[in-house]
Amino acid sequence: MKKKKVLSLLLIAVMTLSLAAGCGKKEGGSSSDSKDKVTLTVLAGQSTTDAGIEDMIDEVLAEKYPNITLEWECVDWGNDFQPKMQQYMQSGLPDIMIGKAQDVATYAPQGVLGEIDSKYLDRGLDAARENVTVDGKTYGMVYNAMYQGVYYNKAMFEENGWGIPETQEDLKKIIDGCKAKGIVPFASHMVDTWSIGNVTMQFAMNDVFNNDPAWGDEFRDGKVSFSDSEEMQTAYDYNKLIYDNTFPETFSTEQTDCDAKMVQGEAAMKVSGSWSIQNFLDIDENFEFGIFPFPNQTGDSKLIFEPNITIMTSKDTKHQEEINQVLDLLTSDKDLAVEILDYTKTASMLKDVTPTFENPSQEDIDTYAKEGRIADVTLGNNQLVWGGFQEENAKDIAAWLQGDISFEDCLKASDGRVDASSAN
Repeated sequence: MKKKKVLSLLLIAVMTLSLAAGCGKKEGGSSSDSKDKVTLTVLAGQSTTDAGIEDMIDEVLAEKYPNITLEWECVDWGNDFQPKMQQYMQSGLPDIMIGKAQDVATYAPQGVLGEIDSKYLDRGLDAARENVTVDGKTYGMVYNAMYQGVYYNKAMFEENGWGIPETQEDLKKIIDGCKAKGIVPFASHMVDTWSIGNVTMQFAMNDVFNNDPAWGDEFRDGKVSFSDSEEMQTAYDYNKLIYDNTFPETFSTEQTDCDAKMVQGEAAMKVSGSWSIQNFLDIDENFEFGIFPFPNQTGDSKLIFEPNITIMTSKDTKHQEEINQVLDLLTSDKDLAVEILDYTKTASMLKDVTPTFENPSQEDIDTYAKEGRIADVTLGNNQLVWGGFQEENAKDIAAWLQGDISFEDCLKASDGRVDASSAN
């Protein structure tokens, strides 16, 4: 993960007022030419697509608000954002935090986040407020979004006459067809436990939470458990399906190499999210791929929608005016927004802003949206939080797949960390 630290600038000494020197207020009531320079601290929890957008923001900010400097601390969202937040909550939060929508549910109830002015929220889509509003107050500004599901090689599917699978039986036919032709069914990089955690939540969304949205609350109330829930066990067990039908070196394959294998035709499918698009198109800008929901047990899976870059602010900041200027820039500069969206290969959550990059899977996304088959993963992530729970479960799933622990022990370990499953 790219890390960047901009050196803090010293505040310019306030100029001594002197009528004789002609300083102070100018004709017409305008302020003096000099403005106090302000440095805003930013903790940016980045997804794999995001490293580099800080430079884009800095460049445009320097032109519009030259008195503001952002001091960036960029960390991996999956591994480091939560520990950093806990650390800063002891000493004082940064002025701005960039995480995901689910982080609002974690930190807003603790009274440490500032409200986002409706002036900037109104520039975003209505759906952007849904999961960042707590008790009627909105504490996050969602900037972009990702989609998650199964990416597939369109040409390979067409050549072999494979239709889009709706059931597990349909998916098995494609897996068998791949094996018969010497094609690896799934590309995967299980060396990254965040990837295991991500796909497990995808599975759980369609086999657990879409039928029982309060499953996490029931888990904490002792009404359900991982060891007793057939649906949650099924979600875990899908990882074994992937493991049995991927590269034997999956636990030593990095994401970039994995995505390259997919583009080069060595694998037919990959359970992933929009972050893979960046790699796909960097490797081959003409690669044709689509996306479909991973089939669940009832044949009614939905494509997963994930609000991604979410800007939060500190309730105790001393620089609210400058923060609002940054929010103004991010929500009003459409050229900057398109640059970020095209770079990250993500969908816009701002009104009247559309990325210009060609997304071969957009037609599929539009189809599922028209059919009402889109599910917001924030539901599952709010029910079972990432930091300290999903990520730890993913480590146990990896241990189980590699034969270090039993499936039963893997489930018991998840049950044993019930207290870490909620943000509250």
